[in-house]
Amino acid sequence: MQPNDSAAGGATITSRLPRHVAIIMDGNRRWAQQRHLPKIEGHRRGAKTLRTICRAARDLGIEFLTAYAFSRENWMREHSEVNLLLDLCRYFARGELAALRDEGVRVRVLGQVSALPGPTRRALEELVAGTASGRALTLNLAINYSARAEICDAVRHLATEIAAGRLAPTAIDEALVAEHLTTGGMPDPELLIRTGGELRLSNFLLFQAAYTELWSTPICWPDFTVDDFRRALAEYATRSRRFGT
Repeated sequence: MQPNDSAAGGATITSRLPRHVAIIMDGNRRWAQQRHLPKIEGHRRGAKTLRTICRAARDLGIEFLTAYAFSRENWMREHSEVNLLLDLCRYFARGELAALRDEGVRVRVLGQVSALPGPTRRALEELVAGTASGRALTLNLAINYSARAEICDAVRHLATEIAAGRLAPTAIDEALVAEHLTTGGMPDPELLIRTGGELRLSNFLLFQAAYTELWSTPICWPDFTVDDFRRALAEYATRSRRFGT
């Protein structure tokens, strides 16, 4: 991974933009703690940052933006924080639906939505349905998401097809597995941005990110700006993707 200053400030983004950018939005809680604020304030500020980066991605012509919003492991956090996070998901879904629809942003939710509390689940379902016609950008919100669980679900579905005689084991290849993931039909992310300074994937898009370019910054997500986003894109444009060759 490259540090945040790996690309010079003000670097020009070339025409070589990724179609699909993934983001691990890390550092919300640390941002709040550093300012002696409740943790939820960091998450609220992070939600605003997501909308800012979403608009920037759309304006730049990026087709897919996938944001890691809530992992299955996040359920192990304090009960009060989890409840507030789920409330924030609901408020975001309802409060941003009209604007996202007007901006041509189509929202999809990756993860086990059925396990979410009813009000949060319904708000997300309404957001997905209400933005279904968007063509400018697809915003994937990874909520209650686990890459390992996603792969297991795909394998389980394929095994069921084999047991029913509808699929030969020899027909299974990487492309077929990819079709059965929650990102089926989308290109793999070419660039994955992680804020907050950590250097790990945290169970995010493990299959899809096999050859994704990684870019890390110590900046906490609430402080991540459009200039930082453009810096990451400029760094990506300088890299030579070899895919193991």
